[in-house]
Amino acid sequence: MSDPSVLVSFSSTLTAAVAQAAPSLVSVHSHRSRATGFLWKPGLVVTADEALADEGDIAVLFADGTEKPATIAGRDHTTDIALLRVDGGAAPAHLTTEVPELGALALIAAADQGTPVAALAMISKSTGSWRSLRGGEIEARLELDTRLRRSSEGGLVLNAAGQAIGMAVSGPRRTLVIPSVTIRRVASRLETHGRIARGYLGIGMQPVKLDDGVGAMVMSIDKSGPAAAAGLRQGDIIVALNDEPIGGVRALMRKLGPDSVGAVVDIAALRGGEPVRFALTIGERPAP
Repeated sequence: MSDPSVLVSFSSTLTAAVAQAAPSLVSVHSHRSRATGFLWKPGLVVTADEALADEGDIAVLFADGTEKPATIAGRDHTTDIALLRVDGGAAPAHLTTEVPELGALALIAAADQGTPVAALAMISKSTGSWRSLRGGEIEARLELDTRLRRSSEGGLVLNAAGQAIGMAVSGPRRTLVIPSVTIRRVASRLETHGRIARGYLGIGMQPVKLDDGVGAMVMSIDKSGPAAAAGLRQGDIIVALNDEPIGGVRALMRKLGPDSVGAVVDIAALRGGEPVRFALTIGERPAP
């Protein structure tokens, strides 16, 4: 018979890890939405942007039962990170930049109506940096082998040592981890500027099939935007950026990250079936 003390010790380790994280966890209540957040700094809470309502009041329920109103300091749809300002909270989470290996155990520590909840998981995917479908740069691709309850979005993901490696969010048909290094980078920018700068072309586009790939037809154009200044017109079909095929509208939008603002790019397009080229200076997307 195996030694039961091994399982008892393992269980105690998990219990201690969740208990250590619990004071940093909060419930985030917004219009018809319930999620989790965690204290990043005193007075600042990080939560999942997609789980946060677009309008209405926001309240934060702390582990001690105290409820406080919160305001949005900034949000970034592309990395699913939102930052809230709230009066209170004295136990910020300690985030480690360690990236767990494939197969490592992980714990999701979250809050439901202020009560701590937990789930055991495994790192089912661990690879390098990637871009989200909305174009956000995320430093590591981490997936968990468990489903995430709605109220646990924005909760902490802990490694076997109880260290917070990131935030749990719902992805397409899987649970993702936004790693700590991404959270620090984005939250710091949101704290200072309230938003993350994104590239802006000033056009509305629609994908168009071509003989040798996919282009992006200009369907609408901002008369004061970068594309109009460069000479593009409605009906032009963009086929390449800096001599690289664009691969479609979504792929083109992914290239318009924070580092693209101010860059001068060469755009190859078709106008009435004839090739044309433009030098375009990428602008900064206006604040919504």
